[in-house]
Amino acid sequence: MDKNIQLKVTLLSITPDAEKLIEEAGRTCYLSFDKIGADSAKDFIQKLIKIGHDSPLEHACATFRIENCSRAMTHQLVRHRLMSVSQQSQRYVDEDNFSFVTPPTIPKEFQKEFRDDMEVIRQMYIKWRNKGLKKEDARFVLPNACTSEIVVTANFREWRHIIKLRTSPKAQWEIRIVCMEILKILKNKAPTCFSDVEIGQEHPSDTQ
Repeated sequence: MDKNIQLKVTLLSITPDAEKLIEEAGRTCYLSFDKIGADSAKDFIQKLIKIGHDSPLEHACATFRIENCSRAMTHQLVRHRLMSVSQQSQRYVDEDNFSFVTPPTIPKEFQKEFRDDMEVIRQMYIKWRNKGLKKEDARFVLPNACTSEIVVTANFREWRHIIKLRTSPKAQWEIRIVCMEILKILKNKAPTCFSDVEIGQEHPSDTQ
């Protein structure tokens, strides 16, 4: 990343008493409300996950703000359908002083060259803005390295799917970092729903 920025993942909201809600919803399927007790949610949810009956997890949601990530990363994240997204708009936000993410795979001796290229692009953007192009059209010259900010909401079942897919060794490094941080937060806030999720559980042949 640009030395002046740091990737940040913040939990904005999570369903209150999420595991109790999931138990209530799940037990509706079996009309087993008489088995609800002070500590019954944990065993019940674990059983649901084990048998593959994970639709009750859709009743709980979590919302995250992701800051200082690249547009390359957000383009991957928004491919997941079952989520709500609000993202910084390059149509309305002036990018004449954009920050950028530097891939860690760029050797140290080439990093200045990469930064110089970003400066060339910055000047291209400013040039076209000065020529009268609206931000929505001048943005066509901006790079995928450009930083963005995004708020994402998804239900627990979808977060489990996203995390398993995007922490695969085949996933791109930046989205792996984001999803590992999301998993860390969710394991703390809803441990029963995420304790079984391990990094890189799924290995898709093409994680775009």
